[in-house]
Amino acid sequence: MKERLPRQGVQEEPIGRTTIESIGNTPLLRLARIGRGLPPEVWLLAKAEWMNPGGSVKDRPAAAMILDGERRGALRPGLTILDATSGNTGIAYAMIAAARGYRVKLCAPANTEEGILATLRAYGAELILTDPAQGMDGASREAARILATSPADYFFPDQMNNDANWKAHYDGTAVEIWEQTRGTVTHFAAGVGTGGTLVGTGRRLRELNRKVQVVCVQPSSPLHGLEGVRHLPSTIVPRIYDPTVADETVAVETESAQGMVVRLAREEGIFVGVSAGAAVCAALEVAGSLERGVVVTVLPEGGRRFMHQPFWEGK
Repeated sequence: MKERLPRQGVQEEPIGRTTIESIGNTPLLRLARIGRGLPPEVWLLAKAEWMNPGGSVKDRPAAAMILDGERRGALRPGLTILDATSGNTGIAYAMIAAARGYRVKLCAPANTEEGILATLRAYGAELILTDPAQGMDGASREAARILATSPADYFFPDQMNNDANWKAHYDGTAVEIWEQTRGTVTHFAAGVGTGGTLVGTGRRLRELNRKVQVVCVQPSSPLHGLEGVRHLPSTIVPRIYDPTVADETVAVETESAQGMVVRLAREEGIFVGVSAGAAVCAALEVAGSLERGVVVTVLPEGGRRFMHQPFWEGK
């Protein structure tokens, strides 16, 4: 039957969803071939966060911070959304700002991948490129400088310190995982960028079942190639990160994560980035220690940005 259009003057549910309404409710995938050596009563599952409209898990906190800003009156028509970025959060800001009619200004290191910069420009973002040698710290300082010069003109989400970040996962990601596993989840593993995914999801799952174990995924050393994953002992720790949420930490080598990216593509038909590869490595390690359990992790973004990386050569 064809879907009928609403009749004039009749109050009915609108057809279609807005951009923000399409964020979340991503599928939970069973990694049956990656986990084929596991005991039969151990399941390895992963949340397909690249299916969000902006292409990453960062759509969730970006939407939450923008909506929270509107509710508090901190974000109003005429203001510009301002923050520092090197990737997915900036794309999410720019996408949502375009959909809700805001301007957005983003400070990013000049060596940010051109594909990311092109995507930001496509959404209409104004870019301020900063000294690449100073990395994200330099971009953050520039955003703070711009904000200080004219604070009345900007809304500054400040993702590292904004509680709406982790609450997006507390209210969304965790509840979805609980419902999709029918309450059987026993372990949750995630990397730390801002800490929002791990903290928000971990807190809520533990409230739903205090026996759920939360696993923090980290690079094995300060010098690593796991973009989007923070090596906590050697970096500035975001304020929203709560170390008491994690029951254990699993360190992942860059080469292992890259190898897992290839395996996921070739064995599961799942094309994701290196942060997802690291998360699956850690989740598989945890699952391998169990006789019974349901281990869930998050695949933060798709793999298109990484398709030209050297680790694909000869594969």
